[in-house]
Amino acid sequence: MTTLPRYRDLPIAPQHPPRSAWGVWGDDDEIGAMNLLTPERTLAATALVRRGAVFSLNWELDEPNPPILGRGRLRHTIIDGPSGPDDRYDSFYPQASSQWDALAHVRHPRYGSYNGWRTADLTAREPRFGIDAWARKGLAGRFVLVDAARRLADRGEVLDAGSSRAITVDELREMLIAQDVELTPGTFLLLHVGWIDWYLASDEATKLRLAQGADFSTTEHDLEHFFPAPGLDRAEEMAEFLWDSGVVAVAADCPAVEAMPMQRDDSDGFLHYRLAALLGIGLGEMWDLRALAADCARDGVYEGLLASAPLNKRGGTGSPANALAFK
Repeated sequence: MTTLPRYRDLPIAPQHPPRSAWGVWGDDDEIGAMNLLTPERTLAATALVRRGAVFSLNWELDEPNPPILGRGRLRHTIIDGPSGPDDRYDSFYPQASSQWDALAHVRHPRYGSYNGWRTADLTAREPRFGIDAWARKGLAGRFVLVDAARRLADRGEVLDAGSSRAITVDELREMLIAQDVELTPGTFLLLHVGWIDWYLASDEATKLRLAQGADFSTTEHDLEHFFPAPGLDRAEEMAEFLWDSGVVAVAADCPAVEAMPMQRDDSDGFLHYRLAALLGIGLGEMWDLRALAADCARDGVYEGLLASAPLNKRGGTGSPANALAFK
């Protein structure tokens, strides 16, 4: 299905969770909104490449340093062989730096994972529903960058990337209009809030505090365990807007796409549940959007072609972004 039912018309069958896209692309679908990346839309996106400019959207694997959100520190060993060196990576967390959350990474506390898949399916004899589903497809299509940091600065507000500033739907619409660009079905939405620049300019005490903060590997819901960071507002109208716009994924330069702190006990407290678990919309976090945002500000063009090759690991729950933008 490439023409979506409206958000208010979801679900398509009464046995599915409220406001979910389960079954929209079939009961055994594993890739969610990425189904909107049709050959026709990918081909159309290639026409947006006018200068041949290429932007890597991948932060260094060692950043943030020290790691945050419960991930471990990457250990890299050079092994010198007779004809040249080899590498070994230990304590490699695919979601420690610029990352994709596989749809399997997010499990709704009441309804479970997207389309009814179980965590046990990741480790079955023939694993299903992992990051490899996106890897096999290959992700390529139109991107739209929303430079929230610059747009807010234009109206006199300096976005404090160390705060929990939430970008509302109305603000997102205003920013798109100001940039003279719109969201269309099959689009990757990139959100620039300036978090990476803020992080790199922070002192070591601040970085250590963030590393000792929120730990997604636990079931703790205490808001004190989550540090503040800007991002999308978590209201249901945000999920409705993104779905009805045909967004296949949202990738941001902040740790969680949505504003932190968040609360993971229900949909109202965690936008991830609405986007990934219920709607099958992809989430990318800590993408390095600095160079792309600066280029968009220079030439006034906020769209182009995006390509990403997630790790082809059966049963994987995430991957480095491995993303490039072309203009």
